Amino acid sequence: MLLHEEISDKILKSFYTVYNKLGYGFLEKVYENALILELRNAGLNCSKQVPIEVYYEGVSVGNYFADILVEDKIILELKAGDGALIEEHELQLINYLKATDKEVGILLFFGKKPVFKRKIFTNDNK
Repeated sequence: MLLHEEISDKILKSFYTVYNKLGYGFLEKVYENALILELRNAGLNCSKQVPIEVYYEGVSVGNYFADILVEDKIILELKAGDGALIEEHELQLINYLKATDKEVGILLFFGKKPVFKRKIFTNDNK
């Protein structure tokens, strides 16, 4: 069984629902807003643009904003565009997981074809 499998399944169903209704070509913010509505309709607690502080040697060195945090367990990173998912997108999500106590992240790509990547990272923050 996958970690947080039931939540992940609802996220992916919501992702494909939004993609099938909106199609390809919108900005990430449009997909983010639609996905929030769909996730909440699926009964999931979610927040968008959640600030996450990054520490180095115990000192805060900056922060970033997670596109969507679901059930305080899964970070969603959304991408939209012409191309495809690239390694930098996956590394960005892994870095987000490293900086938090979250272990699961899902990269959702609203491109010409919908694509997702699920990432797991366990570290000392857990």
